[in-house]
Amino acid sequence: MNRLLNYLKIGPVFAYFIRVFRKPDPNQPTSVNLRMMHGINRISIVMFLIAIIVYSVRHCTR
Repeated sequence: MNRLLNYLKIGPVFAYFIRVFRKPDPNQPTSVNLRMMHGINRISIVMFLIAIIVYSVRHCTR
């Protein structure tokens, strides 16, 4: 049961969202691949949130 609860923890997911949208740390090494990955993730997160909002509005107005 404890092992299952470890798989269902979502704290690291929110930590990743915060890390993606904050200003980059100048002390951390950076590469083009890492910057592209975070850029694509930002776009996908924003598109997902917009889709959730549109779906909610459409659902509530029916």
